[in-house]
Amino acid sequence: MTRGRIAAAALAACALLAACGSTATNVPTPTASVSPSSSVFVPDSGDGTVSADIHLPTSADKSRPVPLIVTIPGGSWKRSDRAYLEPLAKQLASVGNVVVNATYRAGDMGAQFPVPLQDVRCDVGYAAAQAKAAGYTPGPVVLVGHSAGGHLVALAGVSGDALAAPCADPVPHIDAVVGLAGIYDARHFTDLLTPFFGVPVDDAPALWDAGDPLHYVQAGAVPKPLSVLLLQGSDDAVVPVTQPQVFEQALLAHGIPAQLDVLPGVDHMGVVDPAVVAGRIALFVRGLQSTYSVTPSG
Repeated sequence: MTRGRIAAAALAACALLAACGSTATNVPTPTASVSPSSSVFVPDSGDGTVSADIHLPTSADKSRPVPLIVTIPGGSWKRSDRAYLEPLAKQLASVGNVVVNATYRAGDMGAQFPVPLQDVRCDVGYAAAQAKAAGYTPGPVVLVGHSAGGHLVALAGVSGDALAAPCADPVPHIDAVVGLAGIYDARHFTDLLTPFFGVPVDDAPALWDAGDPLHYVQAGAVPKPLSVLLLQGSDDAVVPVTQPQVFEQALLAHGIPAQLDVLPGVDHMGVVDPAVVAGRIALFVRGLQSTYSVTPSG
């Protein structure tokens, strides 16, 4: 499928969503005043806006672009509680990154596809704006997502503007994605994802394609440059290792740099433990940073 046909499928998906009763498209974004030494909590107003914690690096050279990392929690697409990712976000900020630990509207707010994906994209724009407000020049933009959040960050990386909605801040190009026990082949999780899409896959295959990261890769419709790191626990009883394996193979087959690390003895929640993954993520981001000043993505 060509890029044009992907866009057409996305538009068809949005039309189907209208028929299924999903009306939220314009994503409100929180605002906050930050200083270079502060960690600012942006509370959820309770009216459907997303929320985030901003973690600024304890030391960073402001004369050079600083990596911008946005962490996105899981929750089976039913909820979005970022609290459990705070230790990882703080650890990544402590090694010189601007990190924003953000949420999205999920099933508990009545949100269905593509709203959570659009919220994640707007989180990226918000994070870049806050980094600039704190005096930093955003470098490579990296999304880190766990479980259902892994699905959303992968989808944000591979779909580009295909499902874009208005955001309060410009959304920069996503340079990299880190999936932590993520779901990348939607059709293998139909029980959990049917409420997310609002309709069974057989009734709306185009809609499901538009929300399936693997579909964009196989269709050759991924905005580049994009690099992908997939971290998966060997003892994960929730997400099988075949999910990242199939995704990695598809990415490599289409010329997209990808690496899968299967972590021995790690389960579904252990893959967010800073002691287990922070070093791997930091090394991956450092590699992106080493080339960013030569070929920045914007």
